[in-house]
Amino acid sequence: MTESPTDPLALPGLDDVRAAADRIAGHVLPTPAEEAPRLSERAGCTVFLKLENQQRTGSFKERGALNTLLSLDEAERRAGVIAMSAGNHAQAVACHAARLGIRSTIIMPRMTPFTKVARTESFGATVVLEGETLSEAEAFARDLAAREGYCFVHPYDDPRVVAGQGTVALEFLAAVPDLEVLVVPVGGGGLIGGMALAARALRPDIAVIGVECSMYPSMKQVLHGQEPACGGVTIAEGIAVKAPGRLTRELVRTHVDDILVVGEEALEAAVYEMVTVQKLVAEGAGAAVLAAVCSHPEVFRGKRAGLVVSGGNIDARLLAQVLMRGLVAEGRVVRLRIALTDAPGALARVASLLGGSGANIVEIYHQRLFHDVPVKMAEIDVILETRDRTHVQQLVDHLTAAGFPTELMIDVS
Repeated sequence: MTESPTDPLALPGLDDVRAAADRIAGHVLPTPAEEAPRLSERAGCTVFLKLENQQRTGSFKERGALNTLLSLDEAERRAGVIAMSAGNHAQAVACHAARLGIRSTIIMPRMTPFTKVARTESFGATVVLEGETLSEAEAFARDLAAREGYCFVHPYDDPRVVAGQGTVALEFLAAVPDLEVLVVPVGGGGLIGGMALAARALRPDIAVIGVECSMYPSMKQVLHGQEPACGGVTIAEGIAVKAPGRLTRELVRTHVDDILVVGEEALEAAVYEMVTVQKLVAEGAGAAVLAAVCSHPEVFRGKRAGLVVSGGNIDARLLAQVLMRGLVAEGRVVRLRIALTDAPGALARVASLLGGSGANIVEIYHQRLFHDVPVKMAEIDVILETRDRTHVQQLVDHLTAAGFPTELMIDVS
């Protein structure tokens, strides 16, 4: 590195990544690299997972944040640090600043979920809610840093951060040296930039593929000479970055083979597959790599693919919704609308038919007034647990044949 380490255009190299690995050793977990046979069967390639969701704060962000904090001189440590983030970077800076006795201030957008604010504060940081967007929060953080003399810790566009994130590649290739392709989520570009430069220095033949969500393909747009056009709500908020870093885009341009884009349906399915198939909790950004492998099988077919599960900090309520929607998509939770006579014993007969056919009744809504049915008829909406779609069709046919016309509804709400 020939320029100041705080110069955003000072491109780091393999020596910087190795130095970062030595610096953070013993402070950041060397996370597992595991083969995933069941996911491999579904993806058509041999899948290995690098479990950065197992870090203390639940994401890879600790590596770059800690490397930056350990690189500060005494005057910078005494002055304290400031960062802007709506999630994982905030927790990483707060956690390791507290461990090192460095005062930290984190600027978070006003709409940041309370759980993320509370989690960041629990590590000892002073949290300030400012701005409606991350860009507005960054502007405020930089202004405050200039006024108070804080050291600004950028989430991705800093060579010290990039070098720290690059240590993921050193560990992954040490654990699985014959990987043919690395698959890495892309937000601002710090993780893929650091990993790509390190991997390519060690293994010039290895392919490096980035993954962005379809609502925020900013790195791909910039590298194609387009003005970034991003926006919308995504399950992969960890990579929902409107503009990549100046430093990181150059590293990606030099070392990354391609960037694949995945949509919300694929991201949601990947989160579901991680839990149900691999028994692993991944946030949307962390599951994006699996979404890419499953959405673009022609790119990875037959290869030994290393997927970086970058984080596991998904909101519990959101995860519950994803799991329920996944069960619905598989036909394992369904809603049937069943017509029956409004007479004693009819409901008991329907329940008996359902139970005898192997379905488990979760809820029943009995409607007499609000559906367009004859006055001596009623309709019930029944939410059921079933085996699969074939089982659902068998239930519909069985009930209808027994004199209870039945319709499969498109959702369970």
